[in-house]
Amino acid sequence: MVRGIRGATTVDNNESTEIVSNVIELLSALVEANKIDIEDIGAVIFSSTPDVNSAFPAIAARNLGWTEVPLFGTQEIDSPNGVAHCIRVLILLNTDLPQKAIKHLYLRGAVVLRQDINKEK
Repeated sequence: MVRGIRGATTVDNNESTEIVSNVIELLSALVEANKIDIEDIGAVIFSSTPDVNSAFPAIAARNLGWTEVPLFGTQEIDSPNGVAHCIRVLILLNTDLPQKAIKHLYLRGAVVLRQDINKEK
């Protein structure tokens, strides 16, 4: 069975090192919270707002050693009501966990996206 694990974070500056660092923080937290074995990841989709373009968020996953995981990046629409400097992730995971057992994480300025489930790390 495939489940989706969602998460998001923000950066203060559109700088490559901060983008990669904050996405590494997010991915690491998602792996820990959901006890993910990298071999069980089917694919990962990253999106970022138009004001985040100094680095591909997928670089963070490669830096974590996710060399065999299919990664895809896309750009969010430029919504006037959106969260600025935001990077989102959707991990497609092969798991037997029920939907309610999946832990989605929203860090930094992205906490506003899902205040109903958010527990900032």
